[in-house]
Amino acid sequence: MAIATIGLMYAAFALIGWLASRRARGGTDEFMVAGRNMPLWLATFTMTATWVDGGYLLGTAEGVYRSSLASGLQGGVCFGLSLILGGLFFARRMRALEYHTLIDPFEARYGARWAVVLAVPAVLAETFWSAELLVALGSTFGVILDLNLVTGIVISAVVVTLYTMAGGMWAVAYTDAFQLVLVCVGLAVAVPFAVSAAGGLDSVWTIYQAAPHDVSFSSVGWWDASIMLMLGGVPWNCYFQRVLSCRTPDAARAHSVLSGFFTIALTIPPVLIGLAAFGYPWSAELSARLASQPADAMPMIFKYVLPGAIGMLGLAAIIGAVTSSFSSSILSAGSMVSWNVCLRLLKPGLSSRGLTALMRASIIVIGLMAVWMAIKVQSVQALWFFTSDLVFVLLFPQLVYALYDPKANFAGSVAAFSVSLVLRLGGGEPLFDIPALIPYPEWMPFKTVAAASGMMLLPLVSRVFSSRYPVASSQKNS
Repeated sequence: MAIATIGLMYAAFALIGWLASRRARGGTDEFMVAGRNMPLWLATFTMTATWVDGGYLLGTAEGVYRSSLASGLQGGVCFGLSLILGGLFFARRMRALEYHTLIDPFEARYGARWAVVLAVPAVLAETFWSAELLVALGSTFGVILDLNLVTGIVISAVVVTLYTMAGGMWAVAYTDAFQLVLVCVGLAVAVPFAVSAAGGLDSVWTIYQAAPHDVSFSSVGWWDASIMLMLGGVPWNCYFQRVLSCRTPDAARAHSVLSGFFTIALTIPPVLIGLAAFGYPWSAELSARLASQPADAMPMIFKYVLPGAIGMLGLAAIIGAVTSSFSSSILSAGSMVSWNVCLRLLKPGLSSRGLTALMRASIIVIGLMAVWMAIKVQSVQALWFFTSDLVFVLLFPQLVYALYDPKANFAGSVAAFSVSLVLRLGGGEPLFDIPALIPYPEWMPFKTVAAASGMMLLPLVSRVFSSRYPVASSQKNS
């Protein structure tokens, strides 16, 4: 029964994606940015669905169960704030300039060749995020359906890649809208049952407050990560692909702000599920399992606590959250590789039909890379946080000055990128076994310091070398 239900869901995704793909036959703009004709409601739905992903749901529940309410809320609230900040300061300007990708302003300001270098962390971040999403879904399938992790990852990736490749932005947006409805309905039904089974909200909250929690972060570390998530949530191509799909600059700003508030509001259901998992009287075996794998808090609630049909609705919520974000991410990465690397630098004479075919091929390659990483690196919160870390430190300063500093140039961009990269990697990265080479004191938020160094260096070095690297007339007009 469960397998049949999931099969029907994936068939529905494929059908919606195929129907929407007929709108993408108008050329490259239709495929990449929906012909800049996406209505406000659809743009808001697809943006919210993209940010409310599997890592968001499972990571929020995990953080509440394992550590504290502040830890659980951190990711979702900060990403919601990033959408609001993006709407207030970036969305309208990007849409008014009619760019196609996040990398376009880098190309206009710093040059096409260096823009390709800046595209590397952007594409890697999307790929890492895609892998994290597949891990979240594969783990959920494993807990609820006893399905092999690799099988769950591969099936999901194949279905989503196919409809994304077929219909581009239109297919992704309409399936996102359907998947967001699944998320809202599934969680709305599951949460009351979960909290009731754990003894009610008052009882759960009393137990949670009285118990000791594993608070493994300092206040400095918490604020460092929070700033990273808020500002690092802006320079993502999957974000700007939706901004650039809106009909007007004002609509682009409005849909980003609305999506931010919806994203913050949707932290409430996984927080309550994390509290229910903490207060529920698990058996000794399941309690030990949950203690060793806190990321399974939400899937275990769906499997062992809720009635079968309600648990399936909860599973539908996770599937909807993951697949919507995965499709957005691989489309985004494929668009940057095709548009900014292949078309703008390697083969400028490529036809619209050839470019669309190249985007479809790139989507397949990115999907395969994400599957490989998901099988090799099976962590949820770690990948989720690292992706924002990467774009925050390296790309946020680049975006700010590309859009708002008419004197920013190639020299400043290279200096800022290089110093920020050294300072960030010098602090180490446990996810990839990179040791700390710079002895930062515990009180220093080194990620913020790395990004701030880029913010200070880029305008300074640009002005020092302004005579050697003058701003071109096309850049002045941007």
